[in-house]
Amino acid sequence: MSGHRVLPPLDHWIAGGTTLRVAHHRLFVRQDGPPDGSPVTLLHGFPTSSHDWAAVVPSLAAAGLRVTTLDLLGFGESDKPRRHPYSVLEQASLVEEVWRLYGIGRTALVAHDYGVSVGQELLARDPARVTRMAWLNGGLYPDLHRPVLMQRLLHGPLGPLLAPLTTRRRFAAALRAVLGREVADADLDDLWASASRAGGHRLAPRLLRYIDERRVHADRWAGALEAYAGPTLFVWGPADPISGAHVLERIRARMPGARVEELAGPPAVGHYPQVEDPSSVAAALTRVLTG
Repeated sequence: MSGHRVLPPLDHWIAGGTTLRVAHHRLFVRQDGPPDGSPVTLLHGFPTSSHDWAAVVPSLAAAGLRVTTLDLLGFGESDKPRRHPYSVLEQASLVEEVWRLYGIGRTALVAHDYGVSVGQELLARDPARVTRMAWLNGGLYPDLHRPVLMQRLLHGPLGPLLAPLTTRRRFAAALRAVLGREVADADLDDLWASASRAGGHRLAPRLLRYIDERRVHADRWAGALEAYAGPTLFVWGPADPISGAHVLERIRARMPGARVEELAGPPAVGHYPQVEDPSSVAAALTRVLTG
């Protein structure tokens, strides 16, 4: 056993949510905090689920925020259609439909990894809807994205052959390679359970097409990010080999007015700040989201 568990058990997280029919798909959604609280929407990354946020959500809810989390299509407890042409644009439309179903108008937006691309698309569509925004390690600038070997293989022509061969052990090894701090085996078990449920690990080559979408929409998405005038926070793990300290350099240069919380440790945090150091992430988010 490595480290102490930080995430509430996956089954407890799932029990607190519901499954909605959204545009012909079933999506897992949770609402936490007071119904009349200031809305905030959390978007998770690849290849896991909204459970990534489970150690952060209680603090946000206790601060009086109305927190919406969901498993994007192809992830976690949401539908995982096998031959679906997954796209960031569709994911953004599904988030907008969840907002409509829950009567959420303007909302703060917090995003990590894959969710960063979904968040940038939402921001580009309607920046006035976003009251404030916070970003955790992700490919904000595709030219700075440094995918690890397994991502490159799964995104390449051999992806459909390799994805079914993914095991819990290989998944854990790949995840630990992008972390800066130890994560408990029990937490890794739950992250794998979310990713692999209903054969979800087989979808990696299709889901990883978001890397191509980032390049297509790079100028539009970066422009929306840099032009946003509301409160902006970056909570960043500099030890992340994919989107770490090298991305922070550009963030500081392009958005000098933004608040940056660099989780430099020691030990420095890596790609999953909300799992590696949830207390610091929760404190940073609460300061900006309730300020």
